[in-house]
Amino acid sequence: MPTSLTTGRPWRVILAFSVPLLLGNIVQQLYQFADAIVVGRHLGVTSLAAVGATGSLLFLLLGFAWGLTSGFAIPIAQAFGARDDAGVRRSVATGVALSGATSVVLTVVAPLIAGPILALLQTPPELMAEATTFTQISFLGAGATMFFNYLSAIIRAIGDSRTPLVFLTISCALNVGLVILLVGPLDWGVGGAALATVIAQAVSVILCVEFVRRRLPMLHLHREDWRITRADLADHLRLGLPMGFQASIIAIGTLTVQVALNTLGAEAVAAYTTASRVDSLAVALLASLGLAVSMYTAQNHGGRRPDRIRRGVVQACWMAVGSAVVLGALLVAFGSIMVRVFVGEGSDEVVRLAHLMLILNGAGYWALGLLFVLRGALQGLGHTLIPTVTGVIELVARVVAAIALGAWIGFPGVALSNSLAWVGAILLLIPAYVRAHRGLAKLPVAPAEATETSAMAIVGPTDGSMVVDSVITQSIPVARASRRRRLTLRGVRRSVRR
Repeated sequence: MPTSLTTGRPWRVILAFSVPLLLGNIVQQLYQFADAIVVGRHLGVTSLAAVGATGSLLFLLLGFAWGLTSGFAIPIAQAFGARDDAGVRRSVATGVALSGATSVVLTVVAPLIAGPILALLQTPPELMAEATTFTQISFLGAGATMFFNYLSAIIRAIGDSRTPLVFLTISCALNVGLVILLVGPLDWGVGGAALATVIAQAVSVILCVEFVRRRLPMLHLHREDWRITRADLADHLRLGLPMGFQASIIAIGTLTVQVALNTLGAEAVAAYTTASRVDSLAVALLASLGLAVSMYTAQNHGGRRPDRIRRGVVQACWMAVGSAVVLGALLVAFGSIMVRVFVGEGSDEVVRLAHLMLILNGAGYWALGLLFVLRGALQGLGHTLIPTVTGVIELVARVVAAIALGAWIGFPGVALSNSLAWVGAILLLIPAYVRAHRGLAKLPVAPAEATETSAMAIVGPTDGSMVVDSVITQSIPVARASRRRRLTLRGVRRSVRR
């Protein structure tokens, strides 16, 4: 249900909001694990490598769609924080129109260019047929992916991160069952794995729409909400396009890594694919914190609470760094065990290379955690330039490292490109956020929802007397110059007379 992120202790609010996001990411990774396990064990390492060879291309276009919808949600969160219901509905309508247009383009164009792009990426010939099939079917379901991302972003923008988790869990369970059925008994190959994901995401879209219809009347669009102006489109594209391009820029760097991997052979591709599956589970925590900070910042920016933004971002940085250290240590200790879940016997070289990549990535998680949190904070404030530039920095660092180090030391050099890209990005993000942090200190702070001196208009009976009989069960934040405390009133009964 709708929840304001403008009250409560910042670190608790961010953590509470991020936990369902983390669980959702874990659930999503688990069903991707199921895909990999079924494909790898039932169809073999070659088919697993073929699916892995499509990851960068899918991320290039579908990642753009994800970034775009995340950007469209920021004006919604800002309007919700400002308690502007009409603004929320108008932003939702604008995002629906733009998401629909993007879905049409992706569905029509992307399947046609999938084969030529895979060839341009120097995909090994033995992987080409299955990689093309998997990519084309995935792109044909781009509309389902786009609208599930957007509807989930809308619900999260109004402070509800739990409901998307429920729908995602249902979708993932359905996906696992369909993968087992389509790849196993029906023997539809990698195309069946792709189709299972498309069907599951389409079901999740239906669930989101039904939830909005039944439980969120504040998001029910009226005829006047569809009167979208150029200013509305410009505002949403100003935030959405940079976030979409940022994801695509990162994907281009990943494509370069894919090219370098393809020249190293199928074992290197399989190792990178398998390590990426395990790595993505660890990164899910850091990504969840970043998204939570983005929504938290957007709502508090709309509610004119720069003081809460300053405290919350600093606290989130500490949480991210602490989590990164723990995650890195776990991958070093147990990475090879997790990798062996995806491959059968006789794949010792794949396991060795994958574990090496996990160690190199884990050593750089501290930088990735700061990257997610600081970038999310700037995006929540409506800043677009610096987050986009950091994406370019990631691209350059990843490309240079993958090509140069890959040619010099092989697979370890390609794997090391990830950590180098993260470090390069935060070298710009840290001073950029410090400037924004100082700027927030100069902004006026809106009063809390209720204070000890807040004026309340009371209309009573005409004879001049009134009886107040109310029960307030939710804490009321009271703003103080030196500190904030909570005032809770329960069972208040007074007789007021002139």
